[in-house]
Amino acid sequence: MHPNQEEPPAHGPAERDLTRLLTGLRPHLDPHRYVYATVTGGIPPGLDPVVTVREDEGRTLVVRQEEADRAGLPYAYVAGWITLRVHSALDAVGLTAAVAGLLADAGLSCNVVAGFHHDHLFVPYERAEEAVDLLGRLAADAGA
Repeated sequence: MHPNQEEPPAHGPAERDLTRLLTGLRPHLDPHRYVYATVTGGIPPGLDPVVTVREDEGRTLVVRQEEADRAGLPYAYVAGWITLRVHSALDAVGLTAAVAGLLADAGLSCNVVAGFHHDHLFVPYERAEEAVDLLGRLAADAGA
């Protein structure tokens, strides 16, 4: 193993095959509302972002809506957080396109964040359950 290569996770290697990725989606909807906010400087006290992105204009935070409200932080885009529980490889090809395309065809915006083990989707909160249903059908169709 190369010195900079990490050990594979205990639950097995990451998946690269698109058909297996799609059949194994197992989407999970977190019950909370999440919002996108931006700050300059550090993360304000009391916030525990699930995503941070550093940009020239400031730091984008994805946080639970109630945390943003408590901190008096203005925000946009109230989202539902869906985790695709398949262990996707970071270099897998086609999963993001398949998922985003499906949701786009249904008129759903989708902001995708790749974690080391899973992909995470932020979709309009009021349509998050619909998105989970669509993803479940995608997984079933891929296995047919």
